[in-house]
Amino acid sequence: MLDLYSQISSVPIGYNHPALMKLVQQPQNASTFINRPALGILPPENFVEKLQESLLSVAPKGMSQLITMACGSCSNENAFKTIFMWYRNKERGRTGFSKEELETCMVNQAPGCPDYSILSFMGAFHGRTMGCLATTHSKAIHKIDIPSFDWPIAPFPRLKYPLEEFVKENQQEEARCLEEVEDLIVKYRKKKRTVAGIIVEPIQSEGGDNHASDDFFRKLRDISRKVEDLIVKYRKKKRTVAGIIVEPIQSEGGDNHASDDFFRKLRDISRKHGCAFLVDEVQTGGGCTGKFWAHEHWGLDDPADVMTFSKKMMTGGFFHREELRPNAPYRIFNTWLGDPCKNLLLAEVINVIKREDLLKNATHAGKALLTGLLDLQARYPQFISRVRGRGTFCSFDAPDEPTRNKLISIARSKGVVLGGCGDKSIRFRPTLVFRDHHAHLFLNIFSDILADFK
Repeated sequence: MLDLYSQISSVPIGYNHPALMKLVQQPQNASTFINRPALGILPPENFVEKLQESLLSVAPKGMSQLITMACGSCSNENAFKTIFMWYRNKERGRTGFSKEELETCMVNQAPGCPDYSILSFMGAFHGRTMGCLATTHSKAIHKIDIPSFDWPIAPFPRLKYPLEEFVKENQQEEARCLEEVEDLIVKYRKKKRTVAGIIVEPIQSEGGDNHASDDFFRKLRDISRKVEDLIVKYRKKKRTVAGIIVEPIQSEGGDNHASDDFFRKLRDISRKHGCAFLVDEVQTGGGCTGKFWAHEHWGLDDPADVMTFSKKMMTGGFFHREELRPNAPYRIFNTWLGDPCKNLLLAEVINVIKREDLLKNATHAGKALLTGLLDLQARYPQFISRVRGRGTFCSFDAPDEPTRNKLISIARSKGVVLGGCGDKSIRFRPTLVFRDHHAHLFLNIFSDILADFK
């Protein structure tokens, strides 16, 4: 079986890696795997040391603080809470809580529960807990029957490929989406609802592996002064943007990409106006794009404020700057707060990544895969379009959902596991030990499938 989906992009270095098999068989590690502590009240004596060997050894630039969680949803959910707490503390100008705040929060009313929101994009997927689900818009089945928050939702660009052949059309599409973002901010201001953040995936995966061009984000900068004017007006009305959340590549919604320049300009705006900048690396983190964290491709002068992770990292959680540290105990808390045995495994995974130079491999193998997909697109344009990717984080569109599903099913019968996303996309999420010869093996199998497809 050639697994190019890896348990929804959550297997870092393949199945039963010898280094991990050896680790779990060592007697001194037995207690860590058997006993799971409530980390918030009674962590193991060596917990900080183990974090330094694992998560803190790959901490993104500028983020010294770490909170571990169990999954991507709870990581994003608690990151939202951290930003809201940080911003509310800035508003009140003190660390204490008033009697009115303490009383009104118990009945879900302001000022104890301020009316903040996170702006998200159609096609996005950020999790299935209540706050995250309000920012998830990739499939109706995720949301049907569940009450939600009235938070703003903007369209995400649907680019045409090849990009070089549709420059004007894609510029117009991105301009349309940017205009909608502005209109939504104004609309929610009139509704007296505070936009506390913006969430976007650079590549929408589940929604169809939809990409956006680099120029889209440059256009965002072109209108940024209008956006900045709106932010200033918000502040005067005390309806302030408190944070921005963005994924380096929109994953579940369709693998949608955006340019590095867009993210740099977005960071500039967040810094200028005192907004927290949150990067969601739940699916893009861990090396699959050729860098350990996908946002490292951006070349930020000023690091992000918060970054969430999960999947390939074996555990969930988020890094953040010290100034966003909660101002009281138990504000960010649950029973487990992660799992020490996952940190033990992750430390060895990181050693393997470094020892086997797997980040470089992801770039090299990704190029082989993407080149091969482009060749198949040229040969079978009736079945493959919009080929796109970064590292091994690749995808393409089928003509429709039934065709997509049939291709995935046939591939499975031939021993290849692929993933679907969006309306009609197929995505590739191989592990970091995926090599050039694996790419060529898949391409040969898939070429035969397409040649015989009816």
